[in-house]
Amino acid sequence: MTRSRVLLALFVLAAAGDLLSLAVGFDPGHTMAKPLLMPLLAAWAALRGAPRLLVAALLCGWGGDILLLLDADPAFLAGMASFAAGHICYLTLFARTGRPRARGALLAPCYATALIATVALLWPDLPADLRLPVAVYSTLLTAMAYSAATRFGPVAGAGGVLFLLSDTLIATGVAEWPQPPRPDLWIMLTYIAAQFLLAHGGTSRRDQGLPGRLTGGGGADRPQGGGDQVAVIS
Repeated sequence: MTRSRVLLALFVLAAAGDLLSLAVGFDPGHTMAKPLLMPLLAAWAALRGAPRLLVAALLCGWGGDILLLLDADPAFLAGMASFAAGHICYLTLFARTGRPRARGALLAPCYATALIATVALLWPDLPADLRLPVAVYSTLLTAMAYSAATRFGPVAGAGGVLFLLSDTLIATGVAEWPQPPRPDLWIMLTYIAAQFLLAHGGTSRRDQGLPGRLTGGGGADRPQGGGDQVAVIS
């Protein structure tokens, strides 16, 4: 097996361990597995020749993951900030290496409506000190998801949508709305899938040899070539 496949297998094992721990309510398993996810995914992406901005976005997600394991309001806000930094990395990457698509004009009202409706509905039930941070973060997250869908293709676009879903589930929990059984399981499932699809979408564009290369991590398992180059948090 190549090193990238080994790392991908380890990521899948860590993800399975995390989700199984959440499914059965084994908190120590979640605490051990969650911090392994993004470093493994970032290392896998780097070996596939991912741009530095993509790797940085995943590592910002790692910081957010660790901070959100701490049960404290300052850690929650710091985790939100870490994820926001990751979204900025994604947005910069998409702007530099993506290409505008015709469907962008059609999707813009959909994403804008989803953002406005979500913030408006959550606003009265959020703690007063979290309303503005959540609104700002949600705007940034929605912009990332829209940019992924309209500049980076359907795989990354699906990742952006799942990121929106994951963080909306967290926001409804903070607002103390009714939750599905095992809400943390669904939050992590959609979050893990989102980050993987964003990473896969970014590295796949490199494999396809699309224009707009951004200098990034070395491709140890692949020949070098041109290529383009992921709410509240999970």
